[in-house]
Amino acid sequence: MSRIRDTFAQLKRSSRGGFIPFITAGDPDLVTTELLLIELAAAGADIIELGVPFSDPIADGEVIQRASERALQKRVTLSEILKCISNVKKHIDVPIVLFSYLNPFLKFGKDLLAEKAAQAGVDAVLMTDLIPEEAEAWTAAFQKHGLDLIFLAAPTTSNERLARIAQQASGFIYAVSRAGVTGARDEMPRDAESLVKRVQAVSDLPVAVGFGISTAEHVRQVWSFADAAVIGSAIVRQVENLAGSPDLVARVGGFARSLLEPKSVRHHDSQPSKAMDS
Repeated sequence: MSRIRDTFAQLKRSSRGGFIPFITAGDPDLVTTELLLIELAAAGADIIELGVPFSDPIADGEVIQRASERALQKRVTLSEILKCISNVKKHIDVPIVLFSYLNPFLKFGKDLLAEKAAQAGVDAVLMTDLIPEEAEAWTAAFQKHGLDLIFLAAPTTSNERLARIAQQASGFIYAVSRAGVTGARDEMPRDAESLVKRVQAVSDLPVAVGFGISTAEHVRQVWSFADAAVIGSAIVRQVENLAGSPDLVARVGGFARSLLEPKSVRHHDSQPSKAMDS
């Protein structure tokens, strides 16, 4: 069992929903990124997604786009990000998902990425634009080094494609709560719960819901029907707004803790079962 699957198994035993914060590596700099990863773990993160900055982040809204731009202006590289993770893993045991697009990882090299990411302590990789039909070589490379490959599923994803994703994915499946790009929203999209049910019909993997999750109430709503909530833009906006502040790390940690207060339990206890094999 991977460390991510083990994390979700522990959450299930505790009847808790998972908390998965996202930050962009190198925003505002890699030293602060290391401190933020440690602080987010202390704040209650069960898994952390670390974004690799990319020049054309088509799935991201303006908040995360700006974060990528700031990191790229600092000339942050994937090798440096892996070193950052290696440093952090000396202090925390929270699983880390490397989150980006296909191009930066293609440039680095599939097999080299799998090897170096595993050595650094990365637990999984998510490429937003990797389609299941082209994923077999990546899956094989990552499996060789004990890495999970996370896939996105959207409300517009057909049931047939969900079944294909389920065949390739490991660790968990990331359910996008709405069509469109990332970004905080005032209300939870209605499509999210129905998408989670469709995913659970074809896969026994845990399901995390992201895109637009920005408040403690959103987190509690997600926990009522999914295994974990992913919070990205709301946290990245805090990093942006606090740029230059000497207490940036502590205040971002305080915001993360506020998303878990009161720390509610999940209401759904059903064990999803795989209903399709094609």
